[in-house]
Amino acid sequence: MAFKPFDLTGKVALVTGGNGGIGLGMAEGMAQAGAKVAVWGQNPEKNAKAEETLKAHGVDVLVQKVDVADEAAIVKGVAELLERFGRLDFCAANAGIGGGGAFEEMTTERWRRVTTVNLDAVFWTFREAARHMVERAKAGDPGGSLVVTSSTSAVHGAPRNQAYASTKGAVLSMVRGLAVEYARYGIRANSILPGWIATDMTAGSVAWDKFNEKVIQARVPMRRWGEWEDFAGIAVYLASDASRFHTGDSFVIDGGYTIY
Repeated sequence: MAFKPFDLTGKVALVTGGNGGIGLGMAEGMAQAGAKVAVWGQNPEKNAKAEETLKAHGVDVLVQKVDVADEAAIVKGVAELLERFGRLDFCAANAGIGGGGAFEEMTTERWRRVTTVNLDAVFWTFREAARHMVERAKAGDPGGSLVVTSSTSAVHGAPRNQAYASTKGAVLSMVRGLAVEYARYGIRANSILPGWIATDMTAGSVAWDKFNEKVIQARVPMRRWGEWEDFAGIAVYLASDASRFHTGDSFVIDGGYTIY
C-alpha cells in the first residue's frame, strides 16, 4: 500500500474550543484531510455554525457542549466520543481564556479560573485521551497524537497577563514529559505557540489602530494578524503519519514575531 503521509482517512480527531478561531482552523484542516472530527464548545450558535462548516467537507462530525473547567464533563465528553467513533487518534487541548489586568490587582478567584481552564483542563483532557490510546496500544494498535495550544507568551514577557502566560509555560513542560513517557506506545506529544492571532479573545486589539501600528505593522515581520486558517496545516501534520517520529517539540506560528 502506498504511503500517504497527510491522509487522515480513518482517523478520529478531537479539538477542544474547536467551534471558532484557532480550534476551528485546526478542525477544518483535518476534516478536509478526511478525519472524523469532534469539537467541544459551549456557545450553541458557534457550535451549530462549526458543525455546518465541518460537515461540508463530507466527514462525520460530532459537536459536544463541554465545559472544560469541569473535570466530570471532560470525562463524560471523551466517553461519548469513544462511544460514537470507537477510537481517538488526535487530541488537541486548545480551549483557553485570557487573564489580563494589573498583576497586583488580580484576585485569587481570577487566577484560579485561568489556571483551571488553561492548565487543569489540559491535564484532564490529555489524561482521558492518553488512557484510551495506551489501552489501544497494549492491544496491538499503537499510535496517537496529543497537541496543546500554548502561546508565545510562554517564552517572552507578558505584562498584565501573567496568569495566562504561567499556564502557557506550564503546558510546555507537561507535553515534554508526555512525549518521553508515551513514546513507547507510539504516542506523540507536541505544542503549538501562536503569536498575535485574530480571534474573539484578541478582538479588542484587532480593532485598536495604535496596536496595529505599533505591534502588528512594526513588530510582526509578516505585517498581519494570524488567521484561523494558518493552523490547518500544522494540525494535519501532527495528526498524520507524516509526523510519526516527531515528538516533544514546540511549533511557533507567529509570522516571525518572536525572532524579530
